[in-house]
Amino acid sequence: MMRFLTTTALCALVATPALAWKEDYAVLKFGILSGENEKDRLMRNEPLRAFLEEELGVEVEIFTAGNYDGVIQAMAADQIEIGRFGSSSYAAAYTATNGGVIPTLTTLNQDGSTGYYSIVVARCDSGIESLADAEGKVHAFADPDSTSGYAVPYFNMINVEEIIPEEFFGTVTFSGSHEAGVQGVYNGTFDTAATWMDNPQSSVYTRMEDKGMITAGEICTIWESPEITSGPWTFRSNLPEELIEDVTTAIEAFPTADPEGYKLYSSWTADNENPEVGFQRVNHERYQWIVDMREWIRDQRRSG
Repeated sequence: MMRFLTTTALCALVATPALAWKEDYAVLKFGILSGENEKDRLMRNEPLRAFLEEELGVEVEIFTAGNYDGVIQAMAADQIEIGRFGSSSYAAAYTATNGGVIPTLTTLNQDGSTGYYSIVVARCDSGIESLADAEGKVHAFADPDSTSGYAVPYFNMINVEEIIPEEFFGTVTFSGSHEAGVQGVYNGTFDTAATWMDNPQSSVYTRMEDKGMITAGEICTIWESPEITSGPWTFRSNLPEELIEDVTTAIEAFPTADPEGYKLYSSWTADNENPEVGFQRVNHERYQWIVDMREWIRDQRRSG
């Protein structure tokens, strides 16, 4: 009997830490950025939400906001536990929380890469085939906290292309989201817009074509950045370590446990030669250069 009680007690001690965080976090909220319209954002993330809820045994809710900063501030105010950020919005959250966030996972592509690209697009029939052709035109960045939609193209325009956007373009504005920027180009509101692509077969505008939002073949890429590290799944650092690890492990398991759900989540298409296949562990060092770049952009604004 003594051996049985001792074994039971030991098992209870081992099991307790893994279960303890659920007593304080019966509901987990994860925030997703406004890269596309809210209906599609919720639809794409629903399989993951449902999987995490079943896997973790707690209620899981999706938090959305009208812009990137809404999710960043929700994280800073402890209103959400987890955020799926881009690289620049992660850096913004890192700054807003004085380093109080922990990145754990980023997207892994089939070829082993973990990056994507910023691009500038124009209508194919506009006669704009390069940034040089866009001088004096109306250009839209996506959001001030977007990596591919603002930070990377803005930095590269000045430091690589040697153009100052506010002086080079006739008008510089923010569209509010990647889809809105592409839609604005398609409709003629903007001449060019900054957005992202994983590869030529997978980008904001190809997804919009697949969803019937725009006609295929009307939008063309006129500029492409160097590769950007994909943004991370990010946790508040004031959460229990066991919670962070349990949720991270569950997200890692999602592609294998629910392949069809993962296809919807990752916007898989049959013609994409390098689709997303899962996740890879990351830490803050991977994104420090983005923090530094954002500080450079902030200094440019102040001096300008």
